[in-house]
Amino acid sequence: MERTRQQVGIYLRHYRLQISQVIKKIKLAASSCELCDGQCEHFSRLCHHCFNDLPIFSLDIVQGNLLNWPAINKALPKYQFDKLFCLAPYLWPFDLWITQLKYHSRFELAPLLAQLLVEHWLLALEKNLVRQVEAIIAVPIHITRWQERGFNQSHLLAKKIAMSLELPYLSTALIRNKATEQQVGKTGGQRRKSLKNAFKLSPNQASLPKHIMLIDDVITTGSTANEITQLLKKNGVQTVTLMTVCLTLP
Repeated sequence: MERTRQQVGIYLRHYRLQISQVIKKIKLAASSCELCDGQCEHFSRLCHHCFNDLPIFSLDIVQGNLLNWPAINKALPKYQFDKLFCLAPYLWPFDLWITQLKYHSRFELAPLLAQLLVEHWLLALEKNLVRQVEAIIAVPIHITRWQERGFNQSHLLAKKIAMSLELPYLSTALIRNKATEQQVGKTGGQRRKSLKNAFKLSPNQASLPKHIMLIDDVITTGSTANEITQLLKKNGVQTVTLMTVCLTLP
């Protein structure tokens, strides 16, 4: 009887995989490239020609960690996180995509950005440039900001990334208990002051894994990630890998 259940389970998993692959092919066939309106073959909303033109960071040059780049290391003083993994600088078309996702509710861009991040991460894993993490956490937004916007773009990215990497997503582990002003245009010192004690752990959160991947859309001064990292490390986390779509270059 037990063996029969196992065989049924294997069959169902195989069947679901086949169905998901068929659905993916149908979606790709029905979608066109965001940048040139060409046919999509692998990425949703992006053809392989435009993908090859994207300004994606080289993994080998920085050994999978942008903190190894002297200019970035200097631009992020007193960083608390251990690894910085970004897809690209905050340049076109990523600046356009993030703006459209964040302020114009173009939710269909979240799967594209998440897929690009996942494949970049898997390539780094294959090259032994990064270590696998144990769980994923997204940078939370305050409830008032969520009510205004209706969503958290970091959550949309983290949910897709966790699903693709088959990792636990601790979606309710962090709470933003302080409503801060928009950080755009503020200096690093102003951001650090504004974000002081802005986050707390959920009272329902059990013990945290040792290695956490923290997801955000863009890193500028690192103040938000630093504040969260300090909180996580006070609660048993040993290593924090910050993953963002973009980095604002110094």
